Amino acid sequence: MNLHKKYKRHKYIGLLYIAPWIIGFLIFQLYALSSSGYYSFTAYNLFEAPTWVGLKNYIKIFTNDHEFYQSLKVTILYVLGTVPPKIIFALFIAVVLNMNVKGIKIFRTIYYLPSILGGGVALSVIWRYLFEISGSINQMLAFIGIEGPNWLGDPKFALFTIGILPVWQYGSSMVLFLAALKQIPKEMYESADVEGASRMRKFFDRTLPCISPILLLNIIMQTINAFQNFTAAFVVTAGGPLKATYLYSIMLYHNAFEFLKMGYASAQSWLLFIMLMLLSLVIFKTSSRYTFYND
Repeated sequence: MNLHKKYKRHKYIGLLYIAPWIIGFLIFQLYALSSSGYYSFTAYNLFEAPTWVGLKNYIKIFTNDHEFYQSLKVTILYVLGTVPPKIIFALFIAVVLNMNVKGIKIFRTIYYLPSILGGGVALSVIWRYLFEISGSINQMLAFIGIEGPNWLGDPKFALFTIGILPVWQYGSSMVLFLAALKQIPKEMYESADVEGASRMRKFFDRTLPCISPILLLNIIMQTINAFQNFTAAFVVTAGGPLKATYLYSIMLYHNAFEFLKMGYASAQSWLLFIMLMLLSLVIFKTSSRYTFYND
């Protein structure tokens, strides 16, 4: 009986430890999610009570909102232009940092710094100053006799410019890849050496299959993050020029907090949620072709 009371007390202590997370989830996530779902079927502007409009918001998005299609197009281009390079670059750096050389721990710390440097807003402000028409990047190009373009003011370069920033912040993906590389048994490479496999062959036949679950995780997480990216485009270009960097998240922000169309913005946010869910399912369904879980 005393033992039963002891375990019961431990259970309550455990619940007490996780209570802050549970309360935060219920208030800031579950309640917010359910509320936005309700508001998506209403006309709501924060100052008046929500008015039920049914599917009107969703119908308007698909039939009478050109900005929706423009922002979706820009966002897809942004995702395609940032996620693959970020994954490839993070994997390359992880492979380099997995080498057994002197001082490698110092290099690992240095290479992770871009991901923790200054926070999103501060780093975006720095990025804007670097790529201004008279910024440091163009000054360095001018030093070697090259006239730099208007990185932020030219629609041909603006999306590319803000796309470099998330690629440069590859640290979280790199750490996951590095942890996965550390778990590969040495016997895998020893058998490849016996077969006379080249370094490239060993990478594709041994390394990639072994870390494929982490590769899948990184693809899904980075894709979701890219679709939801807001800070870089808003701070660096504010969606311009000529809406060349008008990401989906910026459109949401304008409708919700500038035009106070909370109901309409909620419908757009739910559409984004549904699109991400469907995209994640597609990635999961097709992952069996390149993901291996056997030892």
